[in-house]
Amino acid sequence: MLFALCWGAVPAAGTDYFVAQNGNDAWSGTLAAPNAAKSDGPFASVDRARAVVREQRKSKPQEPVTIQLRGSVYDLAHPLALGTEDSGTREAPVVWRNFQDERVTLTGGRTLSGFQLVTDNGTLQRLPAAARGKVQEVDLKAAGLTDFGEVAADGKQAELFFNAQPMTLARWPNEGFIRIAQVTGGKPITVHGIQGDALGKFTIAEDRFPQWSQEKDLRVCGYWFWDWSDERQKVKTLDPRTRTIELESPPHHYGYRTGQRFYVFNALSELDSPGEWYLDRQQAKLYFWPPTAMGDGAALSILPTVISLKNAAWITVRGMVIEHTRGTAITIDGGEEVRIAGCLIRNVGSWGVTIQGGRRHGVVGCDILQTGEGGVSLSGGDRPTLTAAGHFADNNHIHHYARLIRTYRPAVGLTGVGNRAAHNVIHDAPHTAILNSGNDHIIEFNEIHHVCQETGDVGAFYMGRDWSMRGNIVRYNYFHDLSGPGLHGAMAVYLDDAASGTTIFGNVFYRAARAAFIGGGRDNIVDNNVFVDCKPSVHVDARGVNWMSATVAPGGFMHQQLAAMPYQHPPWSTRYPELVRLPQETPAAPRGNIVRRNISTVGVWLALEPAAQAGVTFEKNLVDQDPSFVDAPRLNFQLRPESAAWTLGFQKIPIEKIGLVQDEWRTRLKP
Repeated sequence: MLFALCWGAVPAAGTDYFVAQNGNDAWSGTLAAPNAAKSDGPFASVDRARAVVREQRKSKPQEPVTIQLRGSVYDLAHPLALGTEDSGTREAPVVWRNFQDERVTLTGGRTLSGFQLVTDNGTLQRLPAAARGKVQEVDLKAAGLTDFGEVAADGKQAELFFNAQPMTLARWPNEGFIRIAQVTGGKPITVHGIQGDALGKFTIAEDRFPQWSQEKDLRVCGYWFWDWSDERQKVKTLDPRTRTIELESPPHHYGYRTGQRFYVFNALSELDSPGEWYLDRQQAKLYFWPPTAMGDGAALSILPTVISLKNAAWITVRGMVIEHTRGTAITIDGGEEVRIAGCLIRNVGSWGVTIQGGRRHGVVGCDILQTGEGGVSLSGGDRPTLTAAGHFADNNHIHHYARLIRTYRPAVGLTGVGNRAAHNVIHDAPHTAILNSGNDHIIEFNEIHHVCQETGDVGAFYMGRDWSMRGNIVRYNYFHDLSGPGLHGAMAVYLDDAASGTTIFGNVFYRAARAAFIGGGRDNIVDNNVFVDCKPSVHVDARGVNWMSATVAPGGFMHQQLAAMPYQHPPWSTRYPELVRLPQETPAAPRGNIVRRNISTVGVWLALEPAAQAGVTFEKNLVDQDPSFVDAPRLNFQLRPESAAWTLGFQKIPIEKIGLVQDEWRTRLKP
């Protein structure tokens, strides 16, 4: 693993400081008191520990430093900000960690207490009958809380968490969606032959307008035109006579379409089931129907983040629980060699970890779940020079993410040049698992399943609309149990809208919908993969010569993207020689695609658009024959020695290495 290669020579000697809830910032930060009077011992706060470490880094920069937190919940008044002055070196790194195996939680929230059953008659009348006598309230102003953020504002809204789970802002319907009966905005639009309306005004069949009439800030969230684009919006007016909803400007950028899905939320009148809540911002009162006995398990998110690292180097944060932020749990901006290792990151309003710029940062051995947006974002490297950043997300379990913003918030996002996602297990999400943008990224040894569950025209792995994004490798992954509702369903590896120059090698696809999908692109390789019960295993089309023609025409978007890169000069011209001649060829047509040495059984082998056939080379594929799997009923898709695939040059796939790995950071494989 890259982490071990970079950090393996780190010496163990150095200085240790300790933090504990019963400590004292006037003490020296030692583990235990030297005498019964406790005249010395650990610090009480992470701020004091950070200040002492900064001083030590000035006087003894050659010494490694470890800050160990004793087991407890630490409610932070502000984010722990680490920068250049807090940094270590290769020989003397800085580590922030839990003490031994004690459970340490850093929270950006505030625990709420003082809940009482709602007794005010006016409030009771607004609540659904089933909720009366069940809903409790707390006065936030009395608790000293006045900043509630913004409703449905990305990364800025306060959320309620209870017993380590995010609660639901009161909504209707409680699950799923209702449908637009008819768009009535009066500004018709047609996109790809589908009719809609550009204004946010429409009718619904259901009549819940009487209870909504008293709502102060009613919101809606929907897939307004496409099944892959969601947005939350504010209701402007309600017309109970015609059952019409009109939304505030600006409208959704794709418009609205009859039959599309949405739900209504932020409504006290819809607080009708356990786990739902509502915040009256004018009265500073929070209403909540607890799913179990109230206790002290409720927390409101306050801080934008828990830990921010800017231009930091050789710092590790390990073994902690990070939770209850309105925005991203941990942000890394610039610097080098920062590690987030063995942490549990959960219940946050935006991302688990975002990395922007810098070199060789990594998120390793973490469990990341219940994020409002994505899991890990890796962004770095310089595309004009094709300089790799070397960031990585390795051995993480990422699941139940994108619960607020449902689309284009992946478990792992890769942007720039030369980043890596490996050995992650990713599942239970509405949209994509891995979103790829840029060059020379590696996606390997991941297990991805039960994603794309709420959206259509979506890929578990997705990239598209740029000929210059090349050199990406998707290898040795296990994609299984994928399907998608709505228009066009789901794909496993989706090379959308002329995505090119990608290698799909040595993967196993089992019940993975449309598994390897080449959407009009060039120079893609689908090699040495196993496809079982996919429909189809391989898809190749020629969209550039039909409905996508304007995008790939001279002067169009694709040519603009290409011209933004120095593709006619080294290192581009030597690394991607196909790009140099692309404008002089027929760029709209798919060319140079290779499909070879694949195994396809059950399901459907191929969906090939006739116009794409000339641009694809098929060779040595084992199709609709018994491939002699070791034990297919038990999903062991290794090949027996007598398999006919070996005679075609098929190479062994290291299936046993796919998924999570037990190591220093991940001491057990099951969460």
